[in-house]
Amino acid sequence: MRTPLQGGLLAPGTLTGAVVEIACDESGFSGTNLLHPGMPVIAHASVDLRVDEAVALIEALRSEFRRSPHELKSGGLLRGPDAPAARRWLLDALRGRAHVHLLDKEFFLVTRVVDLLLGEPSYVGGTRLARAYRREAEALHRGGRAAGPGWPAFLGAFVDLVRTKRRVPGAAERFLHARDTLLRAVTDPAAVAVLTAIEAGRARELPHRRDDDPAIPPPLEPLLPALAETVLTWAGGGRQVLVTHDEQSALTATRLRRLQAALADGSGRSPLAGLVMADSRTDPRVQVADLLAGVARRAPHPA
Repeated sequence: MRTPLQGGLLAPGTLTGAVVEIACDESGFSGTNLLHPGMPVIAHASVDLRVDEAVALIEALRSEFRRSPHELKSGGLLRGPDAPAARRWLLDALRGRAHVHLLDKEFFLVTRVVDLLLGEPSYVGGTRLARAYRREAEALHRGGRAAGPGWPAFLGAFVDLVRTKRRVPGAAERFLHARDTLLRAVTDPAAVAVLTAIEAGRARELPHRRDDDPAIPPPLEPLLPALAETVLTWAGGGRQVLVTHDEQSALTATRLRRLQAALADGSGRSPLAGLVMADSRTDPRVQVADLLAGVARRAPHPA
């Protein structure tokens, strides 16, 4: 069953011009636990299959490789003697009809550090549309990872600093202490410059912001920039994108409206035309996206 279009976004009948409808699912989403050691990346997969095409693909996968008659899961394409052949078959079948965006959670967290403490937060933060502080984020990530145990402590302190639920008393002072400790260990001059530029007053203001502050996107929700990148990829040639997405509590109506506005061009036309939730157990297109996301997340990728 589909839920209504989220956030009052445009329905298909109100669209003009070129439109593409995609189905999406993710693998590796761990909520606000961005430092989960077993899931360092999110794979956000999308396909532009029709329902009948998705059904045919799933049935062929089941018959060709003797997979479960119930909902297919990516684990079945990752284990077993014929798993490599099944993966190759799936990827060949989806060639030119699918896309996967991989998002490194740790680097995403670093972009939140520079956006919130050095720049101006935006709903396009962490995407190709927000390059102003990209060099600073890369420098901090590179220098911090080389600095030893002070790095995970710094990231953990930042997570506590920006939580909107279960706020941590004294989080600002602990974050500043972790920043100072990391500074003593970092040797990369560019990373030192980023850490030095973090103002104590700005860090102390963050825990006092409103949960629904429209100026600040949720700092610990990487699914939003992953969705934004997916939409931007499919919007080539001026197309608008209608999204059918597996059910995700992170994609609230308010957040989607703000993301839609942030992606809009100067005329107010946004590439994100609409988003509807669906269950992968009942929508075969979402099920195919789920399979693709699970395979992609576990594939080797650069550190």
